[in-house]
Amino acid sequence: MTNTRDTRTVMIVDSEPAQQRFLAALVSRGGWRSVIAADTDTALAKLGTQEGMALDAVLVDQGAPGMDMAEFVAELRRWRPALPLVVITMRNGVEVAVGAMRAGASDFVQKPIAPDRLLEALDRVVSTSGPQGELRPLTEKLRAPLAFEEIIGSSPNFRSALAIAAKAARARVPVMINGKPGTGKEVFARAIHGASPRARGALVMVDCSAVSPGLIGSGLFGHERGAFPGAFDRQVGRLVQADGGSIIIDHVECIPLETQAKLVEFLNSGEVQMIGGSIRQSVDVRIIATSASPLDKLIEAGHFREDLFYALSSAQFTLPSLSERRGDVGPLARHLLARIGGLPGMGTIGVTDDALRLLAAYAWPGNVRQLQDVLFRAAVESKTDVLTSADFRAIEATLGGGGGSSAGEVAINGEAIGVTLYLPDGNLRPLEEIEADVIRLAIGHYRGRMSEVARRLGIGRSTLYRKLSDLGIDTAA
Repeated sequence: MTNTRDTRTVMIVDSEPAQQRFLAALVSRGGWRSVIAADTDTALAKLGTQEGMALDAVLVDQGAPGMDMAEFVAELRRWRPALPLVVITMRNGVEVAVGAMRAGASDFVQKPIAPDRLLEALDRVVSTSGPQGELRPLTEKLRAPLAFEEIIGSSPNFRSALAIAAKAARARVPVMINGKPGTGKEVFARAIHGASPRARGALVMVDCSAVSPGLIGSGLFGHERGAFPGAFDRQVGRLVQADGGSIIIDHVECIPLETQAKLVEFLNSGEVQMIGGSIRQSVDVRIIATSASPLDKLIEAGHFREDLFYALSSAQFTLPSLSERRGDVGPLARHLLARIGGLPGMGTIGVTDDALRLLAAYAWPGNVRQLQDVLFRAAVESKTDVLTSADFRAIEATLGGGGGSSAGEVAINGEAIGVTLYLPDGNLRPLEEIEADVIRLAIGHYRGRMSEVARRLGIGRSTLYRKLSDLGIDTAA
């Protein structure tokens, strides 16, 4: 049980003194007091002490000496079932993380450690409100970039945004992407770069929400040694690092006004001048900016420059929240499960229509990122390779226990959310029925353009019409 003291306590399990100090200093920023254990055996021994009984969470590095990570997690769970535990893994340590979570770990973060990500993870695992584990920062764990044709969504507002993004990718102009957290702004930004003539160039990302406002300018433009207190070395800015490629400026609304002015100057001149420097350097870079807040309101309040907004918005679109495109939940869930199934230690994962109906009924305040996180947790904790509504108890509880469905097509507010693959008992439907649904879905998606339907399905027009006749599908329906 999480204690009620103002200062929470976390046990850091790590053998490296430098890493111990780094983690202790990091968690202290979030109001955490730390207890150190150099190995897993010491960590388990501390659980029974007065200090150990006061713990609110455990943070363990996968390289900590002692027992296997999954074994350590299982043993800790045996003694303290309710104590939250976060595992720190290497960048390629997804398999370790999957094993740890199946043994009972609450979450994992990857190296190099982003301070805000770690503090968010610790805060979430000790939170007692809302469905647990649904807002974990999983985007870093499934980060493979997607091409536009791989981005899932068929609702009109989403397809409109996708069309603008695809057209903007071929141009050289700056792009502004708006949308609530978790709607997929970074996915779109990376797809724009990947589809652009700059795809072979560098792609640099700056998250302005994760940097102190006073350091954002230095990060973007660089600084000379001694330019300000703490500038012990010369640092090249991210704009120069992205020369010839693209830079994603995430949370552009967090940039202070002074740095906004320098960014306007750069957009007008194409030249970068380091802070504390006198030399101007020409840089060829395309800016893709994202914002989670309505910039028009910030402009009215005097917190964002109108000239910067217009300079960044040569191409602009807003990504709808997942609650605004409920019909995409089913296809998205299947797509995300396919990606999760490709991770080390995972396998093919299906999902029943009962589960899809339940997921589509939820509001998803964390949008696609939240859906991805919930699916990941369900996949690693499930004892079978097909997820059912029983694997989403927290979502069901939030909805008040609803979510039943029939074996027919799942729909929310009249919107079909995909092709039904499974019966409620977890068994697959007959192939002929699935094929008929796929063809109906394609006809609707491509608005009856039969040549396009045939091409996308990889069959000839004559074959398509023969199947329509055999399956009894009326194209006018």
